[in-house]
Amino acid sequence: MNVGITFDLKDDYLALGFSEEESAEFDKPDTIEAIENAIKFAGHNTERIGNIWSLTKALSQGKTWDLVFNIAEGFRGIGREAQVPALLDAYNIPYTFSDPLVLSLSLHKGITKRILRDLNLATTDFAEINTIDDVELVNLPFPLFAKPIAEGTSKGVSLTSIVKNKVELKAECERLINIFHQPVLLETFLPGREFTVGIIGTGNLAKSVGCMEVLLQKDAEQGVYSYNNKENYENLVKYRLVEDEISKEVENLALSAYKTLGCRDAGRVDIRLDSNGIPNIIELNPLAGLHPVRSDLPMICSFKGISYQTLINEILKSASERVNQPNYFGENK
Repeated sequence: MNVGITFDLKDDYLALGFSEEESAEFDKPDTIEAIENAIKFAGHNTERIGNIWSLTKALSQGKTWDLVFNIAEGFRGIGREAQVPALLDAYNIPYTFSDPLVLSLSLHKGITKRILRDLNLATTDFAEINTIDDVELVNLPFPLFAKPIAEGTSKGVSLTSIVKNKVELKAECERLINIFHQPVLLETFLPGREFTVGIIGTGNLAKSVGCMEVLLQKDAEQGVYSYNNKENYENLVKYRLVEDEISKEVENLALSAYKTLGCRDAGRVDIRLDSNGIPNIIELNPLAGLHPVRSDLPMICSFKGISYQTLINEILKSASERVNQPNYFGENK
């Protein structure tokens, strides 16, 4: 196959003047190189397309591909992760990972939680703060956990995310709204163990590849998997594969959420235990990071003896099922 690769390169946004945190979700060159090498090793031709602006230019020039390996996070708006897939759908070009609906839904954590709740899949009580006046309407018991409603990579998450009273709540919501210019998600704070589950496949073929626990070290910001902890994970965080009784419950919950929401090819589900030891879904990531060393999904695969090459092969295999499939109008590519 002729495989294009869409991505947002961190260096490009740093060069435009954006900060490390603002560009935290974007990829480094070694991630793109690792993915491209794995695709080539699988016997395919590759072309680095780049971000949505580069993709738009290429499509306007008449370019096409048998499949696009899409890891573009997007830049503007709550629907940013869906923009490249939506453009590829318009040109009837198949691509890896989830469709625009799933990507838009999962990035908006409030709407995701509403759907999880309707599906009777465990997730915490929550409220949305659209303006600072909404703080007065909050009727949830403290402590609460505050974070931007549509960010990843723990952006905006710090020790002050755990709020214990109305004064702290108002101050933290003001901080997040001023920095990220989007609503704040408030959740009942979960004090228990934290896990992330890696999943490969689509539909009934989706399966968990493992459950990894996040353990904060003594010098880490405690009680929260913060942006600082995540960025400096080598010294502040320990990860371990968990294969005990609770991990099976965690994996089943994660897989149910992944399959029911329609995630495709591969992804991750983050789960934390409440004060009673019951697993609750924190969020879904259907566009999980793929750095071969730093990213959680490849890390889980490594713990399980699954090579990076095998992970990319499985993603390609799952996505390839959609190549030459009819679109919604019954037309083939």
